[in-house]
Amino acid sequence: MSEVVNAIVAVAVIFFIFRWATSGSSSSSDERRSAAAALGFRPKPVTQEMVNHVHAVFPNIPPDNIRFDLLRTGSIELTSNKILERGFLEAPPPAYYTIYPRAEASAQQLPDGSNTTSVSSPSSSAKQPSLIERYNLHDRVDGVNFTPDVIEVGGKAKWEDTTEKREASLRERKAQMILAARQRMLAQTE
Repeated sequence: MSEVVNAIVAVAVIFFIFRWATSGSSSSSDERRSAAAALGFRPKPVTQEMVNHVHAVFPNIPPDNIRFDLLRTGSIELTSNKILERGFLEAPPPAYYTIYPRAEASAQQLPDGSNTTSVSSPSSSAKQPSLIERYNLHDRVDGVNFTPDVIEVGGKAKWEDTTEKREASLRERKAQMILAARQRMLAQTE
């Protein structure tokens, strides 16, 4: 009989120790409960990548609206379908901003390691380089005046023997297409 009592006491002690050890991590569950109470639903896990993905497809939708809907659905597809069906997403309630600060105010980490303010704010968007700058065609733009009939843009290329020659041929065709497009644009503006 005493062995049974010792076993019951040992199980009870182990149970209370286990409960005490796991109660320290309840702060995250308390945060979830308070978020659920404030928002009126249990928020699903949402990453910044999910918000950026939807925002890249629908740049006119504010990131806070996207995050709020993703917290509800937990799915990029459902949020995207809702935008396609309605054309907009509801604005989050004021309680949302107490839990999740505004996207414009929070600093975000870019993939290159630099910090910037919100991706959606127009003042923070850097000027995109032109195709001339991206493909280093400055020397070809300045000295030569192309005419569209001289350049055969996008024509059939001859199959080269080596990969280096094929890459060089592709780069040259790409440069010719960019320069011809630039020339057409300049002709339209004149």
